[in-house]
Amino acid sequence: MGSELRLSPRERNVLTAIVETYIATGEPVASQALARHFGNKDGMSSATIRNVMASLADAGLLDQPHTSAGRIPTARAFRLYVELLGGPQIAILAPERLEQIEESFAGIGTSQQYLERTSHVLALISSGLGVALASTQELHTLEHIHFSRLAAGRVLAVVITKAGSVLDRVLLLDHDLTTTALETAARFLNENFHGWSMERIHTELARRLADERSEYDRLMHSIEELCRKGALTADNAAAPVIFVEGVANLLAGETDRDHLRTMLHALETKERLIELLNAYVDARQRTVRVVVGLEDAIPELRDFVLIGTTARLGAENIGTVAVIGPTRIQYQETINAVSYIAQLSGRIFQPPQ
Repeated sequence: MGSELRLSPRERNVLTAIVETYIATGEPVASQALARHFGNKDGMSSATIRNVMASLADAGLLDQPHTSAGRIPTARAFRLYVELLGGPQIAILAPERLEQIEESFAGIGTSQQYLERTSHVLALISSGLGVALASTQELHTLEHIHFSRLAAGRVLAVVITKAGSVLDRVLLLDHDLTTTALETAARFLNENFHGWSMERIHTELARRLADERSEYDRLMHSIEELCRKGALTADNAAAPVIFVEGVANLLAGETDRDHLRTMLHALETKERLIELLNAYVDARQRTVRVVVGLEDAIPELRDFVLIGTTARLGAENIGTVAVIGPTRIQYQETINAVSYIAQLSGRIFQPPQ
């Protein structure tokens, strides 16, 4: 990859200029355009630039499409360009961009609202898809539960997860439970297991049921049956919550109809996008990851880039936020936007002092 190459300062400057010109225009970059860009500074004549471009092409960093006199960056060149941006990832954005983001997140109250708004904002300010995936932990963590008696032996369980999802299921019980028993069971679960994962609640209930053979016996058996019938089954929340916006961005930037059809087919199922995020963004990482060329996960996305990271509240992972777009993306601004929005989650959900 880029780290294996040793480019001279002159080669780095030319490569950076080629990549940024290509991102801006979408056209092959000719030596004459670069000569105008550098203005003969630092001995960068047209002949020198042509020699440098030939060297970069030999290194696998430039392609020459058809018989065009210009060159375009390869995926390897984009990877190296991202490395050359380098340095600590500090989310520095233009004041108007910061204001736009801050206004967009006003009034957010749940992590699900945050993720949904994130996909919208990232699509709005990038040339790609804005994607936000709720963490599995958030999906399977209890915020609140409520039981309603529908008829003898039939109960409606409504579960709200920490991600903000509302899950409901009709339970068919072996023994009828009164409204009072259901209210008592819901109160017990909300008071004792708020913030617990579904799996952990099941384990703890089984332990307590084995231990408690006193006045709690009847209550524990009622709760055990409600859970056994599916009130707190992880399957309720098994479908990952993912928000995706910005397909129009991709349509606007793609003129090859066959490639467009292939690309949209690759992106049409959310399951594939979830696999993509899980493949490239580690839930433990603290920095923005940039992956140029996504063919290892989805072959049709070889000309795409993923810029993503995890959003956190302290040590807790809320989810993954990312932009998926063409390699001709504004890397620095997109990296900064993803980083800033991910950090914003900690401020939005920070409890009042």
